[in-house]
Amino acid sequence: MSKSLKIIIACGGTGGHLFPGIAVGEALRTRGHEVLLLISEKKVDAEASAKYPHLRFQTLPAEAKPPTFSPRMLPFLWKTWGTIRRCKAILRGFGADAVLGMGGFTSLPPVYAAHKLGLKTFVHDSNARPGRANVLTSRFCTQVFLGLDAAKAFFPHRETVTTGTPVRPEIAKLPTHKEAAAHFGLDPGKTTILVTGGSQGARRLNELCAEAAGKLPPETQVLHIAGALDFARVTEIASGRTNHMVLGFCDQMPTAYAVADLVIARAGASSLTEIAMCGHPSILIPFPFAADDHQTRNAEIFAAAGAAVLIQERDLDAEKLASMATSILRDLPTYKRMAKAARALAVPDAAQRVCTAIEATLTHS
Repeated sequence: MSKSLKIIIACGGTGGHLFPGIAVGEALRTRGHEVLLLISEKKVDAEASAKYPHLRFQTLPAEAKPPTFSPRMLPFLWKTWGTIRRCKAILRGFGADAVLGMGGFTSLPPVYAAHKLGLKTFVHDSNARPGRANVLTSRFCTQVFLGLDAAKAFFPHRETVTTGTPVRPEIAKLPTHKEAAAHFGLDPGKTTILVTGGSQGARRLNELCAEAAGKLPPETQVLHIAGALDFARVTEIASGRTNHMVLGFCDQMPTAYAVADLVIARAGASSLTEIAMCGHPSILIPFPFAADDHQTRNAEIFAAAGAAVLIQERDLDAEKLASMATSILRDLPTYKRMAKAARALAVPDAAQRVCTAIEATLTHS
């Protein structure tokens, strides 16, 4: 496309929205377009965006919708209206041609503002079962981009394009296994289980994995990203073990994936996309309180493809988890089958597909 476009990407709130948004931003820049990324005022957004000084970010106040009949609803609506007014000013100041929301309630005000200004609008949903915020946002969208085909049924009156979920470029260029092991101080000769709980609900998962780590065979080690809130507790459980490395936060996820042989994780769509890109077998333990149980729907797609083992938290104890992990790692044919199935689920050019769809829509308008 010869004409340079000005695209705003609303992608704050969680890593699951932010990192795919950054991936699209990077892809748009390489195609000669100008990009502004709107993120939330959360600390997680500030820390993650600091790694991309070549991209332009702006913070925007945004909060999740309270229950419809909650007394907090009126203040929420008032604040949202204020954010929409601010978004209109940002859009005019930037000279935006289009707005892409990467999901969640942080996407709604910028997309709605763009819709009212007569601009092209898009929203991306990564999950097999879309969030309610995205279904609402889609009403104001020119097109809806999907990470998974299964989500299409939830947007019956909208034009959808299945693009896959964009992955930040560094996930496609991992360091070597040896370099990654050295970075974390792990033994490169041992098989490594990566444990990552995602941005919410990891307390029980951390507990299960920390206890399971003590029941693993000596040839297996664990790299455990416990999260800042649970770091001290998990470190205490792991005390005295040489095969259990605990981190409060990891800003080097490509390096973590490079050292991993097996991943134990929740089933957030963005994490699953990265696991597939890296071709790792996984044990998926969905967050039991996720909205509409969407993490189970995501995990079911990976389990049905043979890429993962899906088990609910309520059905699990430490001994069972250790046994499942050991069984996968020691059964080479099964391990290879799972790795191949994971890679088959990856969509390496998802960010480019999003860019192509945006360009096509703006060219034909």
